[in-house]
Amino acid sequence: MRISQGGLADVGEVARLLWLMADDGERSRTTDDDFTAELSRWWAAHQDSHAVFLARLADETVGMAWVALLPRVPRPGLMGRTSADIQSVFVMPQHRGRGIGSALVNAAFDYAIGHGGVRVTVHSGSGSVPLYERLGFESSRQLLERAID
Repeated sequence: MRISQGGLADVGEVARLLWLMADDGERSRTTDDDFTAELSRWWAAHQDSHAVFLARLADETVGMAWVALLPRVPRPGLMGRTSADIQSVFVMPQHRGRGIGSALVNAAFDYAIGHGGVRVTVHSGSGSVPLYERLGFESSRQLLERAID
């Protein structure tokens, strides 16, 4: 298994993984070709704030994890504060249970810390909570969410 940071040249593989990760309702809104083109434009516009890490077995891309960086308001003596959010972690079902998800999350986490991250969060589906807890993530009473109706 190889974990590496993806680039715009990988947009087709990343789009394929995001397509597989989506539910039928999401996929019904567009075609896979249109989505790939839209993702390419989005990624080009957000490459300074978002990075993707890809897991490859031989020549096949089998997983991904995104990290989004968000500059925080400075504090006296702390001008370069950054928050990070790990997003869209996905491993193809037939490759799960081999440590690929953990390796992807750790790569995204290390990238976030290396780029000034002082806080790294993840919004997870209930089935993935044990993975994140094994990797040191904890629930926080200070991180709150307000639902949008």
